[in-house]
Amino acid sequence: MTDVIMPQMGESIAEGTITKWMKNVGDKVQRDEPLFEISTDKVDAEIPAPASGTLKEIRVQPGATVPINTVVGVIAPEGEAVTTVPARAPAAQPSAPSAPFASSQADGTPGPSPRPSPTTPAAPEPPRPTPAPATPPSPPSEPPRPAPGPVTPPTAPPTTPSPVSSRPTWTSAPAPSAAPSAAAAVPAPQSPAPSASSRADMSVDELRQTRSSPVVRKIAAEHNLDIRDIPGTGIAGRVTKQDILSHIDAKPAEAPAPFPPRPAPTPAPVAAPAPRPPSPPPAVSAPSAAPSPQPSAPTASSRVEVVPMSPIRKKTAEHMVLSKRTSAHVTTVFEIDMTRVDQLRKKYRQQYEERSGVKLTYMPFILKATIDALKALPVLNSSVEGDAIVYRHDINIGIAVALDWGLIVPVIRNADEKNVLGLARAVNDLAERARSKRLKVDEVQGGTFTITNPGVFGSLFGTPIINQPQVAILGIGVIEKRTVVRDDAIAIRTMAYFALSFDHRIVDGSDADRFMAHIKKGLQEFDESAL
Repeated sequence: MTDVIMPQMGESIAEGTITKWMKNVGDKVQRDEPLFEISTDKVDAEIPAPASGTLKEIRVQPGATVPINTVVGVIAPEGEAVTTVPARAPAAQPSAPSAPFASSQADGTPGPSPRPSPTTPAAPEPPRPTPAPATPPSPPSEPPRPAPGPVTPPTAPPTTPSPVSSRPTWTSAPAPSAAPSAAAAVPAPQSPAPSASSRADMSVDELRQTRSSPVVRKIAAEHNLDIRDIPGTGIAGRVTKQDILSHIDAKPAEAPAPFPPRPAPTPAPVAAPAPRPPSPPPAVSAPSAAPSPQPSAPTASSRVEVVPMSPIRKKTAEHMVLSKRTSAHVTTVFEIDMTRVDQLRKKYRQQYEERSGVKLTYMPFILKATIDALKALPVLNSSVEGDAIVYRHDINIGIAVALDWGLIVPVIRNADEKNVLGLARAVNDLAERARSKRLKVDEVQGGTFTITNPGVFGSLFGTPIINQPQVAILGIGVIEKRTVVRDDAIAIRTMAYFALSFDHRIVDGSDADRFMAHIKKGLQEFDESAL
């Protein structure tokens, strides 16, 4: 057996994320054949198979992040029988059924019955009525002594007449002698209850208004309201939730008055309204809080997709935010005439392809002019460490490459030692290996200056964010023909905007503009002998 491990892609890399397996369990693999893809905070790469044989087991599924040197798979020798069943059963599978049980337990937390999973079908139903006993804590708001009183039936008969005399609306429902505890549990259906006993005496309009949703009846019971007194705007005159809420908001002063008799049935309800005005506010706030969660329901929508960031995207996001917090960003923009460069490129393009197999683009010319400018103004090739400025003698230029899965900046090391042909080869090689995920970690580190080229997408110019710990980044706009004025005449020239974002902590505006002027002169008067 051969273990497939998570490789260490660099000294600073401690973990990696598997993004895709290119082989399934049971598939034949050849040594050095791409086996799976990984993503780190530095680079994405394809990992080859360490041996030939049959992929016997996949231990780490796509999307999982594991430390380096972790065994992520097993390759069996050629000819050995491989059972695919165990490899296909990831540990995450059993956890899926456990999740519904966990949620059912969360719904049935009031009782211990949800503990056994077989009883879960019955558990969700009984806990629904259990909230009703939660309402009796309202009687404790009465005198603490009579608290046990509501439980005993004998005390109920003398108390029932008093609510009947004070509130004629409730006479039909409380008429059958009921204990105060029952009266506390009845309020939810109490408003429709009278309609059941006296439905024959109601008019058609009253019957339509009484027929409402459970939510409306619950709110009416909490506020001691008679639904028949509320004008309905629903179908056939039904009272909607909005109707009853508008009715409550329109009469805020009346809500406290009827409320006190309900929690205090034992004492005379006539004396309760006067001393109880302070108690209604907490009770009134409770029903108002109930409808408030309603607007949160529409947040769950099938038209929203939540996708976790890839490691390279998370690293880019952190790096960009850090740069904006660290450097004092300033951007200067120059318009540069690229006509001479365009002419030289057309003149030598075929020769470069035939002689070296290299496609000659504008980038090698821009790199050459930038290198000369960095030599003239080395502060643009420096960095900040605390209160010190570190001038770097090596010119390592990073070239931003846009990929389908993010942005990466491979570095051309010792760029000042290369001619135009060498720069062209380096640019093409790094870009091609970046897109095929074959870059090494040390090829995306150690840059001292960065160039980004949004012009390939048609952008005139932008204000790029500095790649820390560098102090400047050059952005190249689209290179295109424009009408310009030359020697008091209108001419058509190949033009482009170049934008330099620099760290104003150590780079003055005058130095930045001199740097850009040096690049402009180098491109507009490009030395043909450099080719």
